[in-house]
Amino acid sequence: MDTTQIIQQGEDYLLPVYNRQKIVLMRGEGAHVYDSERAVYLDFFSGIAVNALGQAYPEVVNAIIEEAKKLGHISNVYYNEPNVKLAKLLCDISFAQKVFFCNSGTEAVEAALKLARKHFRREGQDKFEIISFYHSFHGRTYGSITATGQVKYQEGLEPLLPGIHYATFNNIESVRGLINDKTAAVLIEPIQCEGGIQPADPKFMKELRGLTREKGIILILDEVQTGIGRTGKMWAYEHYGIEPDMMASAKALGGGLPMGALLVTNQVSHGFKPGDHASTFGGNPIVSAAAIANIETIIGKDLLVHAAQHGVYLRQKLQAVQAEFPQLFTEVRGIGLVLGMEMTRKAASMVSECAKQGLLVGSAHENVLRFTPPLIITEADVDKAIEKLRKAAAEELQNK
Repeated sequence: MDTTQIIQQGEDYLLPVYNRQKIVLMRGEGAHVYDSERAVYLDFFSGIAVNALGQAYPEVVNAIIEEAKKLGHISNVYYNEPNVKLAKLLCDISFAQKVFFCNSGTEAVEAALKLARKHFRREGQDKFEIISFYHSFHGRTYGSITATGQVKYQEGLEPLLPGIHYATFNNIESVRGLINDKTAAVLIEPIQCEGGIQPADPKFMKELRGLTREKGIILILDEVQTGIGRTGKMWAYEHYGIEPDMMASAKALGGGLPMGALLVTNQVSHGFKPGDHASTFGGNPIVSAAAIANIETIIGKDLLVHAAQHGVYLRQKLQAVQAEFPQLFTEVRGIGLVLGMEMTRKAASMVSECAKQGLLVGSAHENVLRFTPPLIITEADVDKAIEKLRKAAAEELQNK
């Protein structure tokens, strides 16, 4: 099929839940992807922060092929070696002692919400309420969408899950005012990504960790977008000098394949017993092998340092563009390689203009351009991306 036929067939048969660009991507290598018309793009979106190593990274591809020759899928009634190895690896590089595997970030958050309630019920305490935050985003399933503090994602889905309340991000007194004897957990993103790339304040995060410990409340971090090196550290919580009780991971975890994980301490892990929770495909051996290769490559090739350094470089270049186009951009914010440029208008048309120039970026909170390039980008990649961004900005001003 040619490009027009693929797009038309997609419109005929796919549920219209995405505002898709009229682009058909066919293949990729590193930070570059190619469409059906053979046009090349610099990918600074990475499938929404998924492709930490870009496209077709050899170690990940080889791990997938080799494991596919052995096992495709088995039930979690049995053990599989790659998954056990991955569980240990994740515990070795984090605060956690136990891991539950699933397929996505929203499933990891759902598991966290269930485990928080189960934990206290097993201890004989009637604590079930969850505190989340305005402008947060935690996924699309019912528990996760209820915990998402943005009405636009919830409209038409009522009634939502009871017992979830919203505090003001970076405001410890707002959290304190919601805590009562029914509060089981606080759920927070270190960076509100869909909320406009808003990092948590370090002082606030330390106060939040202290408050939850003081009140005997579970602290759940949603690191679905910020984990696996995205911020220049393996986990964003490391920037804040704290450790959670639970953490949801996904996106970049599977090396481009679908995987989610809930990482927990031994103390809270006892809330789940056999039969309390499950996932048919969670911990699939092929995906587990890909995740191991992905993480080991990030560690072995010092890509955490690389991401931190190139995050600083990209931020400086974006700030220069902001200064050059003050009619369009008001602020650059974020940590490492999750960066946002707040705009004076909705970002959708600018996303399209960037694509026309050969640069793939995303949007967040309607008026923020989102940059989440692969951890492997070079300064030359950044320079090319900035050149394309400048051209797109000039076109945006001319057209509007």
